[in-house]
Amino acid sequence: MFDSNGPLPPEIYRRRRWLAIGVGTFVVLLVIGLFVVVGGGDEEPSNTAAVSSESATPTTTASGSATSTTSGASGSSTTSGSATTSGSASPASDTPAGQCADSSLAVKATIAQPTYKTGQEPEFGIVITNISTTTCERDLGAGLQQVLVYSLDGAQRLWSNSDCFPAATPDVRTLAPGQQAAFTVKWSGTTSQPECAGERVPVAPGAYTVIAQLGALRSGPEPFNLA
Repeated sequence: MFDSNGPLPPEIYRRRRWLAIGVGTFVVLLVIGLFVVVGGGDEEPSNTAAVSSESATPTTTASGSATSTTSGASGSSTTSGSATTSGSASPASDTPAGQCADSSLAVKATIAQPTYKTGQEPEFGIVITNISTTTCERDLGAGLQQVLVYSLDGAQRLWSNSDCFPAATPDVRTLAPGQQAAFTVKWSGTTSQPECAGERVPVAPGAYTVIAQLGALRSGPEPFNLA
């Protein structure tokens, strides 16, 4: 194939054929390389889109008058017991715009002493703590507070401070993170019903629980005794 007939020496024709073959091979390799580059570029956006799609997938509250005290984040309240325990046992209520949400507050019931004798008036407290990381305000008025006495098993409601002494005066407090507002109320030891209906009778000696409530935010029960 390398032999040629012509006026030039045979070596010239062989060189020309080898040069033509080399140029052709180079062109073929160049075309294949361009095809590989273009084909790889088409796949990259699809991979990126898949990664983006994956990363965007979400993972799954009285008888008698009440007193109140507001303490700082590092201070102590005037009532006994720790007030940093959250006890939301009832549905959250709607709060006015700009006020502390129920999720920002913790309510705890406190008892001045564990046992009271006949004739004594048990003293209860309600401590409200801002458990969020931001300062907010909330109406803590007596009309929104409740201290309730239940049977030990929680089945029977015996008394509430708001039954016979309702109050509706607003008391808006600004609470910094960790700050507490404490209120106290005394109980005559007799039963009561909403709107002070029915006869009020002395509660018999025994074990009972007290619960504090602010609006729909409710504490856990705290046990005490009447002797």
